[in-house]
Amino acid sequence: MGLLGETLTQILIPVAAIVGIGFALLQWLLVSRVRVSADPDSGLDNGCSDRLIEEEEESVDIHGVAAKCAEIQNAISVGATSFLFTEYKYLSIFMTVFGAIIFLFLGSVKGFSIKSEPCTYNKENLCKPALANAIFSTVAFLLGALTSVLSGFLGMKIATFANARTTLEARKGVGKAFITAFRSGAVMGFLLAANGLLVLYISINLFRLYYGDDWEGLYESITGYGLGGSSMALFGRVGGGIYTKAADVGADLVGKVERNIPEDDPRNPAVIADNVGDNVGDIAGMGSDLFGSYAESSCAALFVASISSFGIGHDFSAMSYPLIISSMGIVVCLITTLFATDLFEIKDVTEIEPSLKRQLLISTILMTVGIAIVSFVALPSEFTLFNFGTEKTVKNWHLSICVSVGLWAGLVIGYTTEYYTSNAYSPVQDVADSCRTGAATNVIFGLALGYKSVIIPIFAIAIAIFVSFSFGAMYGIAVAALGMLSTIATGLAIDAYGPISDNAGGIAEMAGMSHKIRERTDALDAAGNTTAAIGKGFAIGSAALVSLALFGAFVSRAGITAVDVLSPKVFIGLIVGAMLPYWFSAMTMKSVGSAALKMVEEVRRQFNSIPGLMEGRTKPDYATCVKISTDASIKEMIPPGALVMLTPLIAGTFFGVETLAGVLAGSLVSGVQVAISASNTGGAWDNAKKYIEAGASEHARSLGPKGSDPHKAAVIGDTIGDPLKDTSGPSLNILIKLMAVESLVFAPFFATHGGFLFKWL
Repeated sequence: MGLLGETLTQILIPVAAIVGIGFALLQWLLVSRVRVSADPDSGLDNGCSDRLIEEEEESVDIHGVAAKCAEIQNAISVGATSFLFTEYKYLSIFMTVFGAIIFLFLGSVKGFSIKSEPCTYNKENLCKPALANAIFSTVAFLLGALTSVLSGFLGMKIATFANARTTLEARKGVGKAFITAFRSGAVMGFLLAANGLLVLYISINLFRLYYGDDWEGLYESITGYGLGGSSMALFGRVGGGIYTKAADVGADLVGKVERNIPEDDPRNPAVIADNVGDNVGDIAGMGSDLFGSYAESSCAALFVASISSFGIGHDFSAMSYPLIISSMGIVVCLITTLFATDLFEIKDVTEIEPSLKRQLLISTILMTVGIAIVSFVALPSEFTLFNFGTEKTVKNWHLSICVSVGLWAGLVIGYTTEYYTSNAYSPVQDVADSCRTGAATNVIFGLALGYKSVIIPIFAIAIAIFVSFSFGAMYGIAVAALGMLSTIATGLAIDAYGPISDNAGGIAEMAGMSHKIRERTDALDAAGNTTAAIGKGFAIGSAALVSLALFGAFVSRAGITAVDVLSPKVFIGLIVGAMLPYWFSAMTMKSVGSAALKMVEEVRRQFNSIPGLMEGRTKPDYATCVKISTDASIKEMIPPGALVMLTPLIAGTFFGVETLAGVLAGSLVSGVQVAISASNTGGAWDNAKKYIEAGASEHARSLGPKGSDPHKAAVIGDTIGDPLKDTSGPSLNILIKLMAVESLVFAPFFATHGGFLFKWL
């Protein structure tokens, strides 16, 4: 037994979650102090007196600007809420249908028997009936789905609450605007990390009322929680990604390339839809995505622990090690956040990106110490772990290394992503330089950069897998994935900061604020583009480790002793699995293309048919563009979602567990490569365009200004990269882990009834 007893464990986990929620609410309170609607009679000018507003704003009607910001913020918030409610209406039908499938498939394993069965891994003991697994897996699935939806929705609400406030704070200086945007991101980060932990903790304790000491049955059914989280994330990511990119591509192609008007110009009919898209894709989608990763890595680790000496010896605190790691992560991220908001002040735009990078480094260093403490107090000094039918003897410091290697691999992936997507470094500057000779060379350089950016992250993941498996078998890989996600609150804070800053810039442009204010919001946005790419790098890296851990758990649960690549059954699965990310990417990119086509036609129609629109005398019809994006994304998210959800069911039922193991391995290996290269290519093209627009160096000025031929080539590259970095790339990490967790949940059914096609041959 570890030093931490069950009672203390039962107290510490919920306390950490409540502290996380309390800290999120405190940050929200601080952000809400920035007033958006200015009442001239109140004596308040958006929380600041005239003397605090910078000189260039003195001649502007302060109350008028604030009222305009409030109006735009409200339009964005209404559009985002309306879209999410429409999406969730359809997803509630999916949740009901898929919940019924889980119940029917798992219940039929033993013919809906209510008799206790010998345990799968410990035949001497009796475990709860298969029907209980069916019921509790379904309940866990619904809980995971609802938590995922809640994570996305809360994140979107916070982002739309903060965007205009960030714009107004930019009038006082870039430091104030940065703090507002970052605090808002922190609200989302801490709420998601704490809610995910709290719901999982409560679910385990409620399930335990029935299961008692049957840990194997309890944690097998709790894997449904990860399935629910990721299935919602898939539709949220794909639907949100199609929405945002249809609007973005439509706005850019007509507004910036054809009409030569600035980004986020209020004359552009697609501008509100574009800003709404930032929230539903990059905020709600990313929130659900990282929650899904967290839920799955926790479920994979808990399941493997339950069939090891922890479960057999009923050591609750050792089995709860994954949850204690997450609890420590919340505390570490809380301390880290203070470095950005209270301990260091941003005084210049050049300090923004280093401050965000510092967050990653500080949280990683502090968490390394936290992991060592948790491993020492929660785990026995020596124990055995399940390792494909054998027992592996492990010491507590071995697991500390496993978690730490995952954590540091995440940092390496984050910094590599930053190097390849930030315009402060030569790769993106080279892409910008290639725009001199037109869009074609820009595309060639961007693709080359994306492919090259895969190398270091893959080596980092490979080293993490080798080290963690050597020290802790499959459990080691599961906790390494958890290590990468242990600083999820900080990761999400710097990720959500990006879309909030992007919206702030859009609002500044639409409200008619001065050029200097727009420069500040652009600087915040450029740093945000890089941090969003870092967030996607983390999500993809953790997905690789999570899906490998889930793959190991599936192989164990399905009773496969070895996966033989030379077996035809496995190899056909392997080659089909490796094809799936390409099929999925083709679907999502074509969806963006067809939705963007409708958007371009509508924006052109409005510019050509509405008198006085180009001169700014009349308002465009924003609502039609919002409707085009909403309808397209809801309709187009179904085929890619069906591909991912149905593949494991079809492969497992018709071809059996060996072929399904091949499918999972193939999709994992190819999916990670495609996802990293797509995300980084798109991020590099976007920041190459911003590098030219900002004109911060002599080299950048030689390529500009806005409207020049190199700038137009950069806009075309950015437009091509949009679906890569915001739709296909980030959705692929959900594909690889969702198929793995779905296979694990349905493993008892596949092992009993699967593969009947091969039985006939």
